[in-house]
Amino acid sequence: MSETTFTSAFGSFEIKRVPHRKKETLRAWDAADILLLDALHTQALDLTNGILIVNDYFAALTTSLSQYAPINWSDSWISHQAMRENLRLNKLQDCGAETLDSVHVVKQKVSVVLIKVPKSMALFEYQLLRLKPLLQEGAVILVAGMVKHMPSKVWSLLEKIVGETNTHRAARKGRVIEVSVDTELPAIENPYPLTWPLEGTDYKLINHANVFAREHLDIGTRFFLKYCPQTDGPVNIIDLACGNGVIGLMTASKNKEAHVLFTDESYMAIASAKENVKQLHYGDEQFDFHVGDGLHKVKKQSADIILCNPPFHQHHSIGETMALTMFAQAAQVLKKDGALWVVSNRHLGYPEKLSSWFLDVSLVASSKKFVVLKAAKPKQQKKSTVKPPVIKNVKVTS
Repeated sequence: MSETTFTSAFGSFEIKRVPHRKKETLRAWDAADILLLDALHTQALDLTNGILIVNDYFAALTTSLSQYAPINWSDSWISHQAMRENLRLNKLQDCGAETLDSVHVVKQKVSVVLIKVPKSMALFEYQLLRLKPLLQEGAVILVAGMVKHMPSKVWSLLEKIVGETNTHRAARKGRVIEVSVDTELPAIENPYPLTWPLEGTDYKLINHANVFAREHLDIGTRFFLKYCPQTDGPVNIIDLACGNGVIGLMTASKNKEAHVLFTDESYMAIASAKENVKQLHYGDEQFDFHVGDGLHKVKKQSADIILCNPPFHQHHSIGETMALTMFAQAAQVLKKDGALWVVSNRHLGYPEKLSSWFLDVSLVASSKKFVVLKAAKPKQQKKSTVKPPVIKNVKVTS
């Protein structure tokens, strides 16, 4: 079991990862969180005017600074849910801390900003460009991350957009950067969202900064689109972990009666999908959008088809937890005769794992790198003694 007591210069708190796992092995923080709080504490600042916290993955920073009612700015709904749950865990739910999604920005000037370096440098650039006009001269800007997750571009973006940097000595494999606000730096136009034409169509896809494959169609999705199921009539389709919504968009473009639910934990992904489906000129009632933890709170046995290109990382951590959670959720949300369609790297071994929740798992198509799988006959019971099925080859046409 992982350690859950987080201690810094601001005290000790119980901090847990979200979503919860029974045998969690990863902590909900890293050394950079502690270094960042220690660096802030040494400044001996008046923090009562408010703090903006950026990319606080599991709310270790927000919880530790809860007495100052910070604003938690993130692109992750799960991170915001972690804040709510960890504040509740520490009986701090009434502290006044606020959440703010990444598509919007604070309206007031800010004087203290704490930033954890995100996985995406495009998101980091976007955040700095949105923040710069709001930074008061003399504002305290502290940026932290684990050394292995801090490419040289972190410094170049900070110095290009915000101002001069002063890098602390690395400790416990983490590092803190102090940034001085330079109001004389020339303003830089924010390049996000990016727009590019979808090959073979008349569509142009809008992609906010933190969307996967924001500059071009990723090869896994390109392969998946060749084999996505053809539908007719008023079917209920879910684009699970939708990203920019291209899979749901292309599926809906071939069936004007389909109802499509787009779901993702990224605020920017949902914002991108909303913009992209406008190109279909269908009625608003044909599309719904859900920011959340996969299919959490989606009605059980309501979907005919679920399409999924599952993520394999949560922030800087790589693993299959999120994908397996989505498979389990899909089995509950699908109708009895519904099916989950998945594209994945072939080495991940998803066919056998899908058999934990589905009685019929078949191979639809494969390449050197990817497989498209169809999982049908969802199990309703939590546990099953059914043996993993033999993977069947199904003839397909591109």
